[in-house]
Amino acid sequence: MLLGSETMRPVLKQLFPEIVFVARERFSKLAYAGPRKVTRVPRRTAIVGFSAETVYAIAELVRRQRGGAAVVLGALSPRTRNAQAELYQSGEVDYLVATDAIGMGLNMDIDHVAFASARKFDGRRYRHLHAHELAQIAGRAGRHIRDGAFGETADCESFDEGVIDAIENHRFDSVEVLQWRTEALDFASIASLRISLEQASPRPELVRARPDEDEEALARLSSFNDVQDRVTNRAATALLWDVCQIPDFRKASFDQHVRLLNEIFDQLHDKGVIGEGWLARQMAGVDRTEGDIDAISARIAQVRTWTYLSNRAGWLENGAYWQGKTREIEDALSDALHEKLTQRFVDRRTSILLKKLRDEAPLLAGVTEDGEVIVEGQFVGRLMGFEFIVDPRAKGADAKRMRGAAERAIAPVLAARAAALAGAPESDLQLRDDGAVWWKSSRVAELRKGPAVLRPTVAIRGLDAITPNMRGRVTDRLTAFVAARIEVLLSDLIALKLAADSTAEGGLGGQPRGIAYQLVENFGAMSRAQFGDTIKALGQDDRAKLRQLGVRFGEYTLHMPSLLKPAAARMMALLWAIWSEKDPAELTLPKPGIVSFPIKDDAQHAFLYALGYRPSGERAVRIDMLERLAQLIRTAREAGGGREGFEATSQMMSLVGCS
Repeated sequence: MLLGSETMRPVLKQLFPEIVFVARERFSKLAYAGPRKVTRVPRRTAIVGFSAETVYAIAELVRRQRGGAAVVLGALSPRTRNAQAELYQSGEVDYLVATDAIGMGLNMDIDHVAFASARKFDGRRYRHLHAHELAQIAGRAGRHIRDGAFGETADCESFDEGVIDAIENHRFDSVEVLQWRTEALDFASIASLRISLEQASPRPELVRARPDEDEEALARLSSFNDVQDRVTNRAATALLWDVCQIPDFRKASFDQHVRLLNEIFDQLHDKGVIGEGWLARQMAGVDRTEGDIDAISARIAQVRTWTYLSNRAGWLENGAYWQGKTREIEDALSDALHEKLTQRFVDRRTSILLKKLRDEAPLLAGVTEDGEVIVEGQFVGRLMGFEFIVDPRAKGADAKRMRGAAERAIAPVLAARAAALAGAPESDLQLRDDGAVWWKSSRVAELRKGPAVLRPTVAIRGLDAITPNMRGRVTDRLTAFVAARIEVLLSDLIALKLAADSTAEGGLGGQPRGIAYQLVENFGAMSRAQFGDTIKALGQDDRAKLRQLGVRFGEYTLHMPSLLKPAAARMMALLWAIWSEKDPAELTLPKPGIVSFPIKDDAQHAFLYALGYRPSGERAVRIDMLERLAQLIRTAREAGGGREGFEATSQMMSLVGCS
């Protein structure tokens, strides 16, 4: 039985007049889809190049942009090639990058074949592929009743219309002649063997095949004096021919291959078998699985030579042992090569996530205690509160896919976190000096400018993935927490604001209400000079009401002493920054207990007042210390009997932190 293309019918009919043909039409159609960029080819595509360099370069691009690709080359061992094919067939990757080895013996679920080139090196020269050769490769696309497509990609020149039509309609010139080489070999001598190999075809349909590698090896070896000396009978000639037919798996150089054949022939001719000692020396080091792709590939090529020899009957001492040994080594190296190829050309993290997303399958995900997001066993980023931060090593489309997978997978985690935060106790929450609200070890919100000085807005990050109802509960909880913190630390200022807003009988009158409003709007401290004659005009009852609300009428500053405490002062500084739309993280706050500190010429006085300090020349002095200093100076002047000036004392200096 012969299986082949319809183009073989005429020549086979001439060779075998009684032959019976059984035709089977292709059920699916093969259509030209035009050129596409490598990064735009559809899923389940085989990209075909004609050199290892091209295949590797394209596979690397696919890995970066699409998650990865399986790699198939003719130089791979069958075990490695099958493992890579299974990587694609199983759906772990959606792309296959291969040489024309894909056109022979591999049947996979390929929907599209993209040619990265239409030229190849055929062993002698670079040439364009014929239409039927392109069709053999393009025909990998589509199976049974599922249609397939083909086109160009990368640097491939556009196919002309004639080639496209021939491939789509499977119309090719019939094969007129077949390659032939005689089986009737004469082993009387090397010369007679070479003459018989050059024998002409007995029929016009058969043409003499060009000399193959074995004939070239025979020609080279027959020129060696030691070979000529050994080949003196038919058996030696037949043995030499058998040795010449050993494939050149290593593909290092023809000269190296010929030298190896010469050594093997010497062993077989002189000893009848290849000695174990010689074979062991040849195989030294080939069982090592470390190294890069090229190193492991070279070792596989070496061991395949010895695998071939071990399967030739009677050529090796203890042949059965070496068959098992070489197969064991080749399998181990093949598995190592498969793993190296997969590591280099498959981003397992992206490929796993893409497959799950494509199949709309449930994603197994979790969040570690320190916020690492693990999806299907792969680290994809961190969850900071409710905000997902994708792994910074992921770039471009890879990062987008990873974010999509993570956001889908952690939706239940976010819902659970939101429920926990909505009921979080006060002890789990913290408002920091930079305006950030933290829940346990996660930053979950930040303060923004609100409708009033004492009512900042709480902006929560990453709540889009949870329900509106839960979003509202979380917002209410954090808003209540911030309001409670402000109320605890700034209770006097809030009471002053309530009193100013109150219209109850016996409350603040016009002038004191105005003073109260101004103090609230200026964060609880103002220079007395800013009020002009208003304070002088206040009656004692009005002054008493303001004092009861915590207002101190200093000689230089109206302020609220309770706001000068470190925690209250830092809260006032934060609220000032938010209301002024400044970044709180950029503010420089004095250490608690500092009574004065140097300031720059461009220091904002409003910020200093909010912080509880009054600018005084080149320094800012805490308001209560400055008022105490004013009292000491006034006392010193009164004790001086009307003299001009006063004598500065160490007590005065210590009040402002100077010596």
